[in-house]
Amino acid sequence: MSIPAAPSSNFVFDVVIAGAGSMGMASGFYLSRSGAKVLLLDPGDPPHSLGAHHGATRLIRHAYGEGAAYVPLALRAQELWSDVERDAGLKLFERTGILNAAPAGHPFIEEVQRSAAEHGLDLQSMSGTEANGRWPAWRLPADYVACFEPDAGVLHCEKAVGAFRRLAIAQGAQLRANTSAVRVEPNDDGTATVICDSGERFTGRNVIVCAGKATRALIAPLRLDLPITRVRKTFAWFDVAPQVFEPNAFPGFCVFTDLGMHYGFPNLEGKGLKAGRHDLGQPVAPDASLQPFGPRDQEDIEVFLRRYLPGSGQLREGHTCEYDMTPDEHFIIDRVPGHARIHFAAGFSGHGFKFASVIGEALAQRITRGESDADLSLFACSRFRSGTS
Repeated sequence: MSIPAAPSSNFVFDVVIAGAGSMGMASGFYLSRSGAKVLLLDPGDPPHSLGAHHGATRLIRHAYGEGAAYVPLALRAQELWSDVERDAGLKLFERTGILNAAPAGHPFIEEVQRSAAEHGLDLQSMSGTEANGRWPAWRLPADYVACFEPDAGVLHCEKAVGAFRRLAIAQGAQLRANTSAVRVEPNDDGTATVICDSGERFTGRNVIVCAGKATRALIAPLRLDLPITRVRKTFAWFDVAPQVFEPNAFPGFCVFTDLGMHYGFPNLEGKGLKAGRHDLGQPVAPDASLQPFGPRDQEDIEVFLRRYLPGSGQLREGHTCEYDMTPDEHFIIDRVPGHARIHFAAGFSGHGFKFASVIGEALAQRITRGESDADLSLFACSRFRSGTS
C-alpha cells in the first residue's frame, strides 16, 4: 500500500519504522497483526541489496558459539519462521543441519557444546576424521572437534523479507519505499516525528529506528552515540562437484581454522557452494560506497576452500556485504534514554538475520504490552559506558 504525498498533519501512526529490512519488516508485520497502524520507511524497495539482508541465504544455528543466552531466542525464532512459512505459503527454511568445527579447546566450539548441553539440544560431536568420513567434501584436521546440529539449517533471507512485507501489508501496514529517514524529532507530547529526504514528516506514537548503517546518525542527535562500526565483507558462490555438495550430503557450516572463521552453504537451487569469511573485513564510513568484489577477496575465500573443501570448483560470482559491528559483537536493542517511545535495533554484527522473526515479535510486544516475552537484557545499550553523550 502506497501513501500519497500530503501534509504531515494527516499522517499520525501508532508506529513509524525507519528501515524496512529484516528487523523493520518483521516488526511491521507483528505490529500490524496486533492492530497497530504502522508506517514503514526504507531507502530502497525491500528486499534489496542496499543493506544487510541480501545474498539469498543465512544460517540459523541453535547451539550458539556466541553465547548460550542466544539459544532461547534462536529456538523461538525457529518457531516463528515456521509460522511465517505457513502464513506466506512459501518455503523459507532448509533443514540442512549445521556443522560447527574448530581446533580442540577453541572457545567457540566449547560454547557450542555448553549451550547445547544447557538447553538440551541435539548436538552430535565427533573428531575431524569422523566428520570427513561422514561428509566426504571435508578435509578437516584429525584433531579438530566437529559438532553437528541436525535440526538447524538455512533461511532464504530475501524471500523471508518479501514474505514479511506481503503479510504486513495484508494486515494494513503501509510501506513508503525509496524514502530515507534523515531525522527523528521528539515531540512534547511524547510522540516523535520522522523527517524524510522527500521533506515529508510522519509522526508516530512510537518510532522504531532499525536503519542499518544509517541508525547511528539518526540516533546521535538524541544524545546517544552508538558504538557501531560499518565493516565491508564479501561472499561468493563456486562450482560444485556432482552430489558432494548437495543439501542431503553437505550441511551448512561455521568453521574456525588458522585461516580465520569461514561459513558456507550447500548447493541450494543449483546456485553452487556459497562461502564467506566472518572475521576481519575493512571498516568503512557510513556514507561510503563499498569497493566491489575483487581478486583479493576471491583469493581469501579460495585459499580456505582449496585446503579444506578441495572438491569445490571455479568462482561463479562474488559480492560485497556489510556488517554493523559492536565492540562485543552483541546486538543493541533498546529505547533512547529520555525518550521511552523511540526504540532502536542495531549493531547486528553479522549474525542477526536468523533472529529477525523473534526480534520483530519482541519489539512489537514492547510497544503494545510494555515488555516482551524474549529476554533482551543482553542487548541493552547501557553496557557501553560511552553510550550516552
